[in-house]
Amino acid sequence: MRLVLVGGSGFLGTHVARALLLRGHEVLALSRRGRSPLEGVRYRKGDVAKGEGLEALAGADAAIYLAGIIRERDQTFEAVHVEGVRRVVEAMRSFGVRRLLHVSALGARRGTKSRYFETKAKGEEIVRASGLDWTIFRPSLVFGEGDEFFGKILKGLVRMPLPFIPIIGSGDYPFRPVWAGDVAEALSQSLEKPETLAEAYDLVGPKEYPYRELVLLVRDALGSKKPLLSLPVGFFLALSRLPGAPITPDQLYMLLEGNTGDPAKMREVFALEGRTLEAELPRILGLAPA
Repeated sequence: MRLVLVGGSGFLGTHVARALLLRGHEVLALSRRGRSPLEGVRYRKGDVAKGEGLEALAGADAAIYLAGIIRERDQTFEAVHVEGVRRVVEAMRSFGVRRLLHVSALGARRGTKSRYFETKAKGEEIVRASGLDWTIFRPSLVFGEGDEFFGKILKGLVRMPLPFIPIIGSGDYPFRPVWAGDVAEALSQSLEKPETLAEAYDLVGPKEYPYRELVLLVRDALGSKKPLLSLPVGFFLALSRLPGAPITPDQLYMLLEGNTGDPAKMREVFALEGRTLEAELPRILGLAPA
């Protein structure tokens, strides 16, 4: 199949492209970056939030929408998670492309404090009303080589020049992180499974962890002995509102909510490895060969 990955040159997009190439598909990645070192993938520069580069969809058998941001800098959540989806759906209709795999987020829904979740939910609504042959995927926290949360944020937290590692509140909020390779495999398998049409799947890993345990796993892997220190949520909320803060209010709300789900439906349909965080963490942190 000829597949177009919208937002295909980033962390998850690279894992997805690799899985699709292994299945013999022809892959074109459309992104603002316009290129990536992954051999075998054709890259096209474009900005779907502005409707640029969507002619790449002409002649495609399917599109996979991977574009997403976790923090607003030069793009807004609304532009990427809503307007980008709307423009891709319109382009698919005009070019006669029927199959759409849409990557949303676990926890996406209306009426939350998180604009990330709110706009992801709006994007899902556009997909459901599109009239296309769609499948929605809602991954939890995705880990793997090149990820930001474990490889940058938590690693940086442990290595801060402090005698302790700060924890937001109790640190008991639960997460069920999922390996990027399993997310990529679920997307790949969906293209061969007609029973996934008009269905939505929560993609989660084999084990649930409280946030505090995730920090401890990273700390221990890095060989640190620093203790964890819980600080009031209000302190971090005030900090998040300062210019250049390491965390935004939106990210704080999502963190405190946790991110976990039931793997039952996913397991009924997809044959996934279920790789654990512990197995990948040395590579993510740069402590083992890639």
